Amino acid sequence: MAEPMEPQERLDRIVRQIAQNMVAEVCSAYVLRADGVLELYATIGLNPTAVHNSALRLGQGLVGTIASAARPLNLAEAQKHPAFEYLPETGEEVYNSFLGVPILRAGRTLGVLVVQNEAHRAYGDDEVEALETTAMVLGELIAAGDLKRLSTAGIELDLTRSVTSNGRALAEGIGLGHVVLHEPRIVVTNLFNEDSDTEIERLASALSSLRLTIDDMLSRREIAFEGEHRDVLESYRMFAHDKGWVRRLEEAIRNGLTAEASVEKVQSDMRARLTAVSDPYLRERMNDFDDLANRLLRELLGEDTASREEKLPPDTILVARTMGAAELLDYPRKNLRGIVLEDGAATSHVVIVARAMSIPVVGQAKGIVALSENADAIIVDGLSGDVHLRPQSDVELAYAEKVRFRARRQQEYRDLRDKPSVTRDGLDFHLHMNAGLLVDLPQLDESGAEGIGLFRTELQFMIAEAFPRAEAQETLYRSVIEAAGKKPVTFRSLDIGGDKILPYFRSGPQEENPALGWRAIRLSLDRPGIFRTQLRALLKASAGRELRLMLPMITEVGEIEQARAIVNREVQHLSRFGHGLPTRLRLGAMLEVPSLLFDLDALMRSVDFVSIGSNDLFQFLTASDRGNPQIAARFEPLSRPFLRALRMVARTAEAHGTSLTLCGELAGRPLSALALAAIGIRDLSMSAAAIGPVKAALLATDLAALTATLDAAIENDRGPSDMLPMIRDFADTNAIPYS
Repeated sequence: MAEPMEPQERLDRIVRQIAQNMVAEVCSAYVLRADGVLELYATIGLNPTAVHNSALRLGQGLVGTIASAARPLNLAEAQKHPAFEYLPETGEEVYNSFLGVPILRAGRTLGVLVVQNEAHRAYGDDEVEALETTAMVLGELIAAGDLKRLSTAGIELDLTRSVTSNGRALAEGIGLGHVVLHEPRIVVTNLFNEDSDTEIERLASALSSLRLTIDDMLSRREIAFEGEHRDVLESYRMFAHDKGWVRRLEEAIRNGLTAEASVEKVQSDMRARLTAVSDPYLRERMNDFDDLANRLLRELLGEDTASREEKLPPDTILVARTMGAAELLDYPRKNLRGIVLEDGAATSHVVIVARAMSIPVVGQAKGIVALSENADAIIVDGLSGDVHLRPQSDVELAYAEKVRFRARRQQEYRDLRDKPSVTRDGLDFHLHMNAGLLVDLPQLDESGAEGIGLFRTELQFMIAEAFPRAEAQETLYRSVIEAAGKKPVTFRSLDIGGDKILPYFRSGPQEENPALGWRAIRLSLDRPGIFRTQLRALLKASAGRELRLMLPMITEVGEIEQARAIVNREVQHLSRFGHGLPTRLRLGAMLEVPSLLFDLDALMRSVDFVSIGSNDLFQFLTASDRGNPQIAARFEPLSRPFLRALRMVARTAEAHGTSLTLCGELAGRPLSALALAAIGIRDLSMSAAAIGPVKAALLATDLAALTATLDAAIENDRGPSDMLPMIRDFADTNAIPYS
């Protein structure tokens, strides 16, 4: 079949050869169109005039049933099956036995391949296997795009249709570009073997190499290539030794496939069967199996993944099931325009890093990997959560204009950098930037931030393969301080645990509620060696400068005193050995745990400053997991109870003369920032990209008027709890920009 020929001729010859080899009187190939219709593209045995004129919808008839279920049908009396539907133009009424298999590629159904006979017979397992193998060949033929020339004008094949996936916006921005699959699909071109025993030996050798690799990663406590944690590696090892999987691979080889084709076939079958599974545990295990199969394919083909970065297009949109934070940093930033993930949450490590690098991210875009091909045009909308794959030209033009508009707005925001931060009625406010990596620091001056209100020290730990040594920590902290110049930097001590798991740190038994468990300051106090190493690095890096150190997840004032005692011991130690020390040390606490709301006076007396961690405080107050998409948008932060709590904190801080800042997603939205400033919180820390829009809104606001309006609404128990509509109305009435 290698000789050049027209697509229809090639397809006709394939069905003719299948019919001859399987002693079938009919062989037909149906191809799935973008409108969900399976069109007859080739046949031997049925009426030839039915080709391109006969069609079935997904789920309609036997062919539609096979396509929708992605499973074969083997029937001795097809016409007695409840799904049977007679198409008079085909002339198939005389045929009784029926065998149909889905044409699959990467678990995605592209069509259906059918054989039929007049005699009442059940096709054997070897015949089913042979037809499935041939369907793989047809899958590659369809994917190659040759059949598009046979389509009716205006009708696209399903493989090339435009797709819009509604995911969840995880990092702001809009990216237009072309798909680069993070785990590139491995195309198997050598399908049929000449010696089954040789192929089984190749498979055994590749499996042995794969198992050694996984065992080595486990023994060295390394993280897998895709950033999965140690328990996932254990799953890999379990699957790699699974006898049932190996048996299916060997059976496919004995039925005539090469070792790599057998892996692709078993992988595709497994994907198709588990696509509809909703149980999260089983779906996670499916992903484990998928990753393992890809690793085995690379072992068989000897592929080197290191060279893929050299081939990146300048407008790369990474598409992946999941990614690790360190892997993202392996890609050159100048090429990246966006990321699309099938999984992912706002607190995912890769999302935190991407947000710091100002890369738009959309997560929970289900099935996007199977729908995508390398070099497909794609648009990532990190504002709405939409992903447009192979977009129509009008959609592409609309987004191009949207990007130009955002660029103009960004220029307007840059023009505000040097303007004094004063509201329209003369009240000061202060906007700071959140950071966690050196790549964030150029944005400090570009954004006009007054300083770094939150430097997340844990990001250095999350992207490393082992605990960063004291020297490496000191080097990072000194670089941050030097880059900030005269602007203040607030370092948060190590905040790991919960959703921020270090793959090389075994924290103990699995916790049912990790967000409420052994994390942040609790871990630091219980593992003072880790805490002391970080403190020593921070103190040495801050020599001759002020050090602002913030403690996360404080639950009671006693934890602050324990931490202060450890800090003082480190200061004494460094002083004894003649090391330089900070000119001033200011110790602060994050208010994230609701218990502190009932001990505010003691809190304000015990620290130099307080920073409200709005993300955690809100989720703990409302008992709602912000990473759970089912309830993430259920409760509004700008509600009466939460604003009352924040206002109480602001008034107590003012009474004690304690500096108060709020960091978190709430600070970075203009309408939320207006509300926070109105209740007395005028020091805000946010992503660099949010500073311009927030500053523009506050500059245009008569804050005294908004405070009066908002205070009245908060005190009105009979009014609506949601304050957002009222704040939006105030902004609209007073021409305050917020979008």
